[in-house]
Amino acid sequence: MREAASGYYIDFPGNAAASGLLILPLFPAIETLPQRHKPNMTNLTPEIVRNAISDHPDPETGRGLDSMGQIKDIVVDQNHAALTVGLTSHSAPMADELSDALESKIVAAAPGSKVTITYVDHPRPPARIGQIALKAKSVIVVGSGKGGVGKSTVAASLALTLRRYGAKVGLMDADVYGPSIPQLLGLSGRPAVTAQKRIEPVKLGDDLPVMSMGFLVEPDQAVIWRGPMLHGSINQFLGDTEWGDLDYLVIDMPPGTGDVALTLSQALPLAGAVIVCTPQEVALLDAIKAVSMFRKVEIPILGMVENMSGFQCPDCGKTYDIFGKGGARQKAEELNIPFLGGLPIDITLRKAGDEGKLADVIQSDDASRAPFDAICKAVVRELAMRAANQPTKVSLPTL
Repeated sequence: MREAASGYYIDFPGNAAASGLLILPLFPAIETLPQRHKPNMTNLTPEIVRNAISDHPDPETGRGLDSMGQIKDIVVDQNHAALTVGLTSHSAPMADELSDALESKIVAAAPGSKVTITYVDHPRPPARIGQIALKAKSVIVVGSGKGGVGKSTVAASLALTLRRYGAKVGLMDADVYGPSIPQLLGLSGRPAVTAQKRIEPVKLGDDLPVMSMGFLVEPDQAVIWRGPMLHGSINQFLGDTEWGDLDYLVIDMPPGTGDVALTLSQALPLAGAVIVCTPQEVALLDAIKAVSMFRKVEIPILGMVENMSGFQCPDCGKTYDIFGKGGARQKAEELNIPFLGGLPIDITLRKAGDEGKLADVIQSDDASRAPFDAICKAVVRELAMRAANQPTKVSLPTL
């Protein structure tokens, strides 16, 4: 091979005809390639960022973040966008999911962008609801078709988990015949009455007001009431208690299909019901009746929770489905209602409830709290989806 100015001559021994063939190079020499600057693929600006997320719904109201004044600040440095977004305490459990959604929209509008989101508190006080003095954004009832399925534990744990995320929560024990919330939380004493004839609820810590018939009767005394007395006590718990400004009021319902649901549906607009059941068929039959009851009194159903969904042996690590598994999920699909999640049998939670230390476990035990975290987020997500799908309402001041 001999180099030439424009290529190479190749000599083939024994083949004179082919010798001296000029081969032109397919590509120019590397040093002749022109130097080019890498283009900026993002072209990121504050306007692009704002336009990408302005209509994304606020989880609480369902309205666009920009129209609600929740996009506080946008700083762009080359391909990096730093956002400051206002989030209400009601929506605090949705922070991670909101971050993912906003980042996806910004990256779709400006590929290659990097996004950092910082949340600040966006105050939005609740309005008075119904014909009573209660101020709460979402009232959630937790019910079941029968007793003994862990409804009260789920109600208390849901309230505690919402509180841990930063929401302002109240917990009302409407199970007047078998009030167990005081035992689960280790609370005792009698509610005080203010000079204005208002009931001061018993508080867990200094930020979770709790009201229960268990504070008003001795532990060994039974409540034997007819419907009108029951109706009056529920309305008094709701309207005469100093709940303060709440994001959520979680109500532990009596088991079964009694008239408490009717009383509540007439007293105030409810955000929805969470139905608790266990996986076996006999419990699911009663859960179906609870679904039917809530639908008849026009209480929206947020979803179903399967409690006692498997037990993991602490010694061998093997999981045993003592009461079966998956029955609630299947039934929820048949009834066209959301399945919010399953809760395994947890010895730590059981001991904590017996000892009145449920709040301590929810606050500090990651493993025991994890299933409730998932259910809490599922409940708030369902509320956010419903808010986003509702038509915009004109907000009128309360006189």
